[in-house]
Amino acid sequence: MLLHLSTWQEVESYLQQSQGIIFPIGSTEQHGPTGLIGTDAITAEAIARGVGEATQAIVGPTINVGMALHHTAFPGSISLRPSTMIQLIRDYITCLAKAGFTKFYFINGHGGNIATLKAAFSETYAYLEDLRLAHAQKVQCQVANWFMCSSVYQLAKELYGNQEGSHATPSEVAVTQYIYPESIKQAPLSSEVGTGHKIYGPSSFRASYPDGRMGSNPALATPEHGQQFYELAVKELTAGYLEFLNAE
Repeated sequence: MLLHLSTWQEVESYLQQSQGIIFPIGSTEQHGPTGLIGTDAITAEAIARGVGEATQAIVGPTINVGMALHHTAFPGSISLRPSTMIQLIRDYITCLAKAGFTKFYFINGHGGNIATLKAAFSETYAYLEDLRLAHAQKVQCQVANWFMCSSVYQLAKELYGNQEGSHATPSEVAVTQYIYPESIKQAPLSSEVGTGHKIYGPSSFRASYPDGRMGSNPALATPEHGQQFYELAVKELTAGYLEFLNAE
């Protein structure tokens, strides 16, 4: 059940049975020479919808732009400031908490979102209590990073070894190839790829990782691999969502 394809009456009826909602959140940022700029949002959205179908949960609109300031030296990348993202998440949760939602499960496709999401949750809890919302203390939020699922990590290790890297990875590129096979990109990849450099501002990031990759070889990705990663993530996060939903 997708929030944006539902009526308010359908949402009201849903709330009689469940107070949980799933939010896909990703990023709009460079993913090397062959990775789609929308990779993090595309993967999070597909996996969130899969979990929603498996659990009969309502799935909110995808948050396509995240915290990716360090990628903005590459054309096409878009980022929210951490402070902006915190306010956005707070406003989303506040509106839906007023309607009766209490369990917010964010399926995340971008590592750069994690710290800001956790800060947003902390600020939101305090804000809802300041509003004296009747059920403020029941509101709970959780971030679930699909790329950190144990089954996904294990498969990536088996398929790619140390060529998985940590950005523009073959695993995430494979999932986009599975979802959008008509948009598979081909480009020459240098055998030399940046790895192990600390991340500071956009300019230093591009200097350290000139083609956008971080230790990865996305040429290893295939749509068939992508289907495997998708199915593993949906299975593991389905169990994770149900556990979160039923926890006190």
